[in-house]
Order: sequence, then structure tokens, then C-alpha cells
Amino acid sequence: MQTNHNEPHNRHLGWRYLVIAVVISALAVAFLYAAGVLGEKGVTAQKFVNLQQGRSSHPGFRRAHAKGMCVSGEFESSGALAAYSTSEVFQQGSHGFVGRFSIAGNNPTAPDLKAPVRSLALSFAFNDGQQWRLAMNTPPVMAVSTPEDFFQQLVALSPDAKTGKRDPQKIKDFFAVHPESKDFNAWRASYTPTNSFADEQYHSINAFYLVDGQGNQQAVRWAAVPNASPTLELESNTADALRMDLLNKLKNGPVSFDMVFSFADASDDESNPAIAWPNERKTLTAGTINITSSEAQTNGACDGIRFDPLILPQGIEPTNDPILRARSAAYAESYRRRAREQLLGEIEGVEK
Repeated sequence: MQTNHNEPHNRHLGWRYLVIAVVISALAVAFLYAAGVLGEKGVTAQKFVNLQQGRSSHPGFRRAHAKGMCVSGEFESSGALAAYSTSEVFQQGSHGFVGRFSIAGNNPTAPDLKAPVRSLALSFAFNDGQQWRLAMNTPPVMAVSTPEDFFQQLVALSPDAKTGKRDPQKIKDFFAVHPESKDFNAWRASYTPTNSFADEQYHSINAFYLVDGQGNQQAVRWAAVPNASPTLELESNTADALRMDLLNKLKNGPVSFDMVFSFADASDDESNPAIAWPNERKTLTAGTINITSSEAQTNGACDGIRFDPLILPQGIEPTNDPILRARSAAYAESYRRRAREQLLGEIEGVEK
């Protein structure tokens, strides 16, 4: 049997890289705290992630949307947004990405069809070193507009410590004192989950600015709109039904979505993620997302990616939406925890 004399060296390098990742992530969280992005009422990234993590611990996995699968493919840009943004991604042509489909929750073995929310995340890396991360979800809007209220929403939705189930009265009471949840509740009442990741529509939820060469800003939201024919039945009703369905679809060709951008007008508040914009707003199709392959998330290309919506290229800028900054800080804290767990797991494995 041939001996790999570089193996100890490679392991050492792997630990060093993980340590660097932990340190960088911790510094990012510290910076966000110093900037006061999570408000002034004691709501921190740690508290958010503690709540998402709950009593269950799944070391090495994301604290929210723990179950997922990696995907990759090409974004075929139509060039329709080139006049509104200097970003390379909106220039006509093909741009590769690594992405991830996932379901809501902190359990990496949860049954796919039980999850109330599904997500599609994408990561673009450009030739000049810039990156763009997108984290899209099935709801088009948030239920609330501040990090503090979002935290209280998570508290209301958390299972009871004794019964392990959610308290319907607690949820009802929360929404009763939050009339800004009107648009979210209207979506929730009309939404029926499909039987496929490929059939869902995924939304940016938060608004961003497109910035052109003259520095002009245009507030936008976007949605990944499916091109597939709706899936009527699943071949399997197992815990991995959505994953199996996607793999079967990819055998017949790419799974595609149109990237449709909605333009705010002067009457829209781009900093409030709880208010839906009217359907008559101007829209442009920036291009088509073509997903061509998929792999398991563990050790997959997407596993080490933090899909932070504030990782933006030149030509796209964040609005003053406070929820957007809270999401970013929570993603950083979740990443820090799982990177540390993965590092300790590797060290323990070597020591054994």
C-alpha cells in the first residue's frame, strides 16, 4: 500500500484554514455588534442563533435550514439590467454559480415535505475577486420589520419546553399585536407547498439597490420564478422526497428559473421588508438560472459557503433595512459555531 507522506501536512493545513475561518467569522460578528446592527434592546446574533438552534444540537450543521443539498449551474444573463447596474453578473453572457436548496428548521434529517418554508441560495464568484451571495425564500415578505420583533416572532413560534409543540394561542397573540404582518399572513393563507424544489418561487424578501455607472440607485426586489411544469406526484414520500425529485428532474436536463426584478417607485419603502410592493410595479427579467447538477451538502461545494445577503459585488448595494443586517449577523454567528465544531471534530478524529 502506498503511503502519502503529505497527509499530516495536509491535515495541519486543513486545521489552519478552519481556524482562520473561525477567527474571520468571529471578527465579522464583533464588527456587526459594534455597528449596532441588531438594535439597542439586547437582541444579539448569539440570541438569534441560540433560539434557532433550540434544545437540539446537530454539530457541524447550519442552525437554520440545516437540511439541504448543493447545486451548481449557470446564470444566463439577458443584459436587461446592464443599464441599471455595473455588476458583471448583469452583463449579457453566462456566469457560473454554486448554490443550495434547503428546507426550514434546525434538523438535518427532517422530512422534506413537513417544512413550511423552502429556500434557494446562490453564490457567484467573479474574475476580479468580487462575489455575490443570494439567500432567497418562499415567503415574499417578512412578518415584521425590526430585528427585535423578528426575535419575538421566533420566540412565539418556538416549541413549548414541556410538550415539544408550538402553542397556537401564543402565535395568535403575537400576530394580533403586529398588524404589519398583514401581507405575510395573506401570503401564508394562500400558499400551498409544492411537491418539488423546482416548482417553488423564491424571493429576495429584502430590497437592494442597483447602482449604475453614474451612481444612480434603483431599489429592487427579485424572485426566482420556476420554468418547470408543476410536479403532480412524487415517486417517493420518504424524508428525502424533494431531494429525490430534483435528482430525477436533473436526469432530463437543467432545472430553470427566471430571475425577475421588481422596481420600487417613490411610494415604496425599500427599508421595510414586511410590506409587499404592488403587482403593477415595473419588472424586468435579468436572465435564467439553469441548475445542471447536484450533490450532497456534506463535503459538497456549498457546505463551506456562508450565504450572507450582504456579500455584494460593485453595482449592488444594501438598503437601510435593519432585518437585512440582522440576517447577516446571524449567518456569521451560525457559521462561526459550525466551523469550530468541524475543526474540533477533525482534531478529535485524528487524535483517535
